[in-house]
Amino acid sequence: MASRDFVRQLAGYGLTTAEILYRMPDHPAILQSYIWQDYDLHPRFPELTRFLEFWTTKLDGSLYSVRIAHARLIKPAELRMCDQEFLLN
Repeated sequence: MASRDFVRQLAGYGLTTAEILYRMPDHPAILQSYIWQDYDLHPRFPELTRFLEFWTTKLDGSLYSVRIAHARLIKPAELRMCDQEFLLN
């Protein structure tokens, strides 16, 4: 049986990394960094959106900025034409 993450990659999910800068609840002038990473769908990012909604409703630190990087790990195969053929016996 294939892993859950591999099945998601076949369904079009890619690895998404988000750097979240937020203000410290006790010291709002200080920014803290949090790195979030999961498999998500580009360009809407439903998993990240769900996480950020949780952040804004349940956690005290207000969001300052979110920077996103996304990469599909399983891509279509690249084909190249070759002009020679070699036979091995």
